Amino acid sequence: MDQLNPAATPLLSSKGRGWQGLEASFVRIQAGRIHVPGSPTHRLGIHFGRAVNAFCQCDGRQHRRRQSHGDIDIVPAGLDGWWEDDRDCTILRVAVQQELVHAAAEALGRNPDTVSLAPKFQLRDSRLESIAWALKAEIESPAPSDRTYAETLGLALAIRLVEGNGHSSSGTMPTGITLTNRHQRHLADFIEAHIDQSLSLADLAASVGLSVSHLKPLFRATFGMPIHRYILTRRVERARLLIISTEMPLAEIASAAGFAHQSHMTHWMRRILGLTPGTLSRMHS
Repeated sequence: MDQLNPAATPLLSSKGRGWQGLEASFVRIQAGRIHVPGSPTHRLGIHFGRAVNAFCQCDGRQHRRRQSHGDIDIVPAGLDGWWEDDRDCTILRVAVQQELVHAAAEALGRNPDTVSLAPKFQLRDSRLESIAWALKAEIESPAPSDRTYAETLGLALAIRLVEGNGHSSSGTMPTGITLTNRHQRHLADFIEAHIDQSLSLADLAASVGLSVSHLKPLFRATFGMPIHRYILTRRVERARLLIISTEMPLAEIASAAGFAHQSHMTHWMRRILGLTPGTLSRMHS
């Protein structure tokens, strides 16, 4: 499970995508026994594909099991161990920073300093698994969503980790609460002013003096959609206006609207408007 282990061959990775608080990688693990040193981040390993006969030794315990698709190992920061598989296998690895766990604790109304994750092996958790596969879809997509989407998934994953440690979500924010009109206008203006830049949840939260964990539900309740979706719709609208009102090349329009590249813009314009940039340009030529 260590990213530097020579037995692991990275197939996909979130590196370079600007995610904050977590990283994800999809790796092929060679059969055999490997030592995995402790890490400063909490780590999840989600088994993908055909089952293997597996053994692990971690936190003073030994586990022999048939590791199947969707089985999850959770290794808190600082723990090392040995893992052994009887055949090559593939695993989605997710590294979660402590700061993200603290944000999750705050979202659940708990004192972050009291949160301590416990190691778990061959865990079955449908919610964690769904989030994990959504992260995998992001790192394998040639046209990923705005990075706020991955950060939202990361916070949801961290919340589930804290909940799975035996804590309920009774401290979550009550429904019906929205952003103030001032905060709503500020966020809308902030996004428009920085639409050509890579926006993060932390950027938006800091601009109105809220924590990320509080901004997320308030934004959705106020704007009627998740943050990442709102940003994508505004990027598409900026691109649409530039296409119909200027002679800029499409690649320059994609950059000016904050898309990673022209095909990224094309993908989301087709998804949201049902039209490609080329079609839109011809309609207004």
